[in-house]
Amino acid sequence: MAIAESATENTTQGSPSSRVAVVTGGSGGIGRVVAERLAADGMTVVIGYAGNPDRAEKTVAAINEAGGTAEALKADVADEAEVTAVFDHVEEAFGGIDVVVHTAGIMLLSPLVELDFADFDRMHRTNVRGTFVVTQQAARRLRRGGALINFSTSVAKLALPGYTAYAATKGAVDAMTMILAKELRGRDITVNAVAPGPTATPLFLEGKDQQVIDRLAGVPPLERLGYPEDIAAAVSFLAGPARWVNGQVLYVNGGAA
Repeated sequence: MAIAESATENTTQGSPSSRVAVVTGGSGGIGRVVAERLAADGMTVVIGYAGNPDRAEKTVAAINEAGGTAEALKADVADEAEVTAVFDHVEEAFGGIDVVVHTAGIMLLSPLVELDFADFDRMHRTNVRGTFVVTQQAARRLRRGGALINFSTSVAKLALPGYTAYAATKGAVDAMTMILAKELRGRDITVNAVAPGPTATPLFLEGKDQQVIDRLAGVPPLERLGYPEDIAAAVSFLAGPARWVNGQVLYVNGGAA
């Protein structure tokens, strides 16, 4: 069945201030920096968050104080009804949606032989089902000239021990991204994924001793960990000027893989 065209037209020549972005997982870590970067690019940003309203509101306040426009809405990305309600609200409040950045995800590490299947199922629900739910809504709602950016991982190439189940969920994200780009033929919508390498966020640094951090920082030829701002710059590129990049997994890892 063909996906219906949005009734509201939007072109790549439209002014940046007319564009509206939804960023899931936008209340902290890489997601927050992505939300702030898109707001600085002139977009109205709606932040989706799962469980920390205070942190989400702090992100909104930071964007608004910097002269941008933002609001936060709570939704479990794997819950179709909650995600649908977010997209409904954004269309009603702002007239349409031009960019969807799906950063929400969880990472639970363990060697394959020791992994608890409850952890496997939890990651699958958030990382795979959650991506499918958000991506489906994005595909139905994005206006012409729009962009969908999913989040993958460079670990799939680096093949680091302990990341088997997590990398497997992100392999599913890669497949969804590349196939959807072809399914949206004729819609003038780009679909890509960003695959960060080790990035200095509280989530990544938690539980790692300095020796492990230093070893990972030494893997890229640039000899450092990534910063959330590095990842946000790639998202900004895909969300804005990169209209001829489509159906790709963009590795943002300093050359580590």
